[in-house]
Amino acid sequence: MKLELATPADAPAMASAHAQAFDTPWDEMDFEDLLEGAGIFGFVVRDEDPAGVLVCRTVAGEAEILTVGVAPWARRRGVGQALMVAAIGVAREAGAGEMFLEVDVANAGAVALYERLGFARAGLRKAYYDRGANGRADALVMRLDLTTRPD
Repeated sequence: MKLELATPADAPAMASAHAQAFDTPWDEMDFEDLLEGAGIFGFVVRDEDPAGVLVCRTVAGEAEILTVGVAPWARRRGVGQALMVAAIGVAREAGAGEMFLEVDVANAGAVALYERLGFARAGLRKAYYDRGANGRADALVMRLDLTTRPD
């Protein structure tokens, strides 16, 4: 597993990993445009193929995970944790005091990972995710205090 800080040139790999992880993926231009923006950083994990992706925004002392996804074949191998730990480190270095993310309430594995990393449940966004023919899904809002470090 190779985790790298992403540049706009990594947009194809990021889009590939995202397409494996989500039913409604972002395309290469989405990643390229984001990575060219102020306060935006991302990571891509490669094995033989793109395995995971994360994009985060820092602004006004806060960090927000905009997307994080791991290809199904790479799940339960530490890819998601590696992405999150890297993002937490960069956000702290950028001076963010807290980090937020949204996660599908039904994604028990992701919720458990975020809780292990110190995130706490902070709210609920009803019908946040559009699941097409499957309707809409609620998102759990989670928050991590970046001013303290876990023991």
